[in-house]
Amino acid sequence: MTPPLRALIIDDEPLAHKVIQQYAKDVPFLSIVGQCYKATEAYAILERETIDLLFLDINMPRLKGIDFLRTLEQRPAVIITSAYEEYALEGYELRVTDYLLKPFSFERFLRAINSVRKQHRPNSPTSSSLQPEESPHPEQLFIKVDKRQLRLNFSDIHYLESFGNYVKVWTGKSYHLTARTLISFVDSLPPDFAQIHKSFIVRKQYIEYIEGATVVMKSQQVLPVGKNFRSIVREWF
Repeated sequence: MTPPLRALIIDDEPLAHKVIQQYAKDVPFLSIVGQCYKATEAYAILERETIDLLFLDINMPRLKGIDFLRTLEQRPAVIITSAYEEYALEGYELRVTDYLLKPFSFERFLRAINSVRKQHRPNSPTSSSLQPEESPHPEQLFIKVDKRQLRLNFSDIHYLESFGNYVKVWTGKSYHLTARTLISFVDSLPPDFAQIHKSFIVRKQYIEYIEGATVVMKSQQVLPVGKNFRSIVREWF
């Protein structure tokens, strides 16, 4: 039998602790083994305890959750719990497993826990001290569009196109424009995305066929394949 996930709550709000603890009582494969009201208190616990999961708030005294996360060379899976949506993009860039926007329901909480549980299945390349670059990719991507943080499922993204100092994230024949570089997306995309040109990253499932030095998407857009990427594209087929 797989042992329960050992979780640590890091949040300066007592109510947040209470909600997570109450939800955790109804999840047999989750055990809350520690609580901190400041991020700085967590270092000692992480040093002496085996922790599989952090429930991490953003706005806390002295050291914010995101800054705390950046200080960890080795870290457990992370679920951010925050009332502030604007930090979602930073969270996913740091490869957190999920981002729960307060107040969140038990159903939403359980989905986040199940995502972490998948990482800890037997024979999976995970441990309680995963390096950031080893963390599994989340199922969603947050991008900033105008003044909004937009949540997109990876499964809905067909390809990404560099557009000056912006990137067009295409979902079929329409796109969302975000002020980022194409290279900034590379490490945050699942392995079924691949770069085919200095200006394009595509999701393999949405390629209809290859023709010469181009790929034709299922949405009928025709994209160029860069010379340095042609051997990679040929291997897919």
